[in-house]
Amino acid sequence: MDETTSGTPATPTTGRFAGRTVIVTGAGAGIGRATAERLLAEGARVVGVDLLADRLDDLVARARSDRLVAVAGDLADRPVIDRIVEAAAGRIDGLANVAGIMDGFVPTAELDDDVWDRVLAVNLTAVMRLTRAVLPTMIRAGSGSIVSVSSEAGLRGSAAGTAYTTSKHAVNGFTLSTAFFYAPAGVRCNAVAPGAVSTSIEAPFRSQYAGERLGPYLQTNVPPIATANQLAAAITWLLSDDSANVTGTVLPSDGGWSAI
Repeated sequence: MDETTSGTPATPTTGRFAGRTVIVTGAGAGIGRATAERLLAEGARVVGVDLLADRLDDLVARARSDRLVAVAGDLADRPVIDRIVEAAAGRIDGLANVAGIMDGFVPTAELDDDVWDRVLAVNLTAVMRLTRAVLPTMIRAGSGSIVSVSSEAGLRGSAAGTAYTTSKHAVNGFTLSTAFFYAPAGVRCNAVAPGAVSTSIEAPFRSQYAGERLGPYLQTNVPPIATANQLAAAITWLLSDDSANVTGTVLPSDGGWSAI
C-alpha cells in the first residue's frame, strides 16, 4: 500500500488531491506534519491545525504554498473547532484527526482527574467535535473521508497508561459507529493504529509500577520504530479515492505488532 519494496513510503502521487480541501490536526509536528506536507505535495488545499503557533509558522515558512491555511489553537476549546471549519471556506473533502497526547503510562490506581480529563478531551472529545462539525458539509457534497489516528493501545491493554488506552479504544468505536451511520451518504470514516513512531511527542514513564509491569512487554514485543512519513502514507491512502471501497476499518500500521 503506497510503499516501495524496501518498506519506505513511495513518493507522493502528483495531483491525487488536486482541488480538494483537507483539514489536518497536529500539523505542526510528527505524523500530522508529515501528513500535511504530503497532502500539499499531492495538490490539496490544507487547513493545518496545531496547539503551538510557532510550529505552524515553521510549517508555513517551509511549505511556501498559498494552499496552506494555518489555525493555531487548543482543540479542547469549542471556538477553535468553529475557526477550523471557517478556514475551510465551505469545502471539506477530508479530515485527518492526528493530534493527540500521551498519559505518562499511568495505571488506574495512580491516575488523577486532570490527566484523565485532558487526555480524553484531546484524544477523543476533540475528535468527536471536529468530525461532527465537518459532517454536514461532507453529507451535502455526497462525499468525504475522515481518518483518525488511533494507536496500538486501542487494540490491546499493554501499550500505554489507562487514560490513553481508554481514549484510543474509544476512537476505534467512534470510527466504526460514524462509518456505519454515514456510509449511505458517501462519507467514509477509518482509523490508523500506529505502533511506536518517531515523533516529537514525549512519552516518559511517570509510574514506577507501570515501568515494571509494561516494560517487559514493550521490550520484547515492539517492532522497529516507524517514521512519521510511513504513517502519513497510510493516512493519505485512506483519505484518497484509492481506498474508495474502505470504510469502518481500523488499519494497524505497526510493523506487525498487532499480529503478535
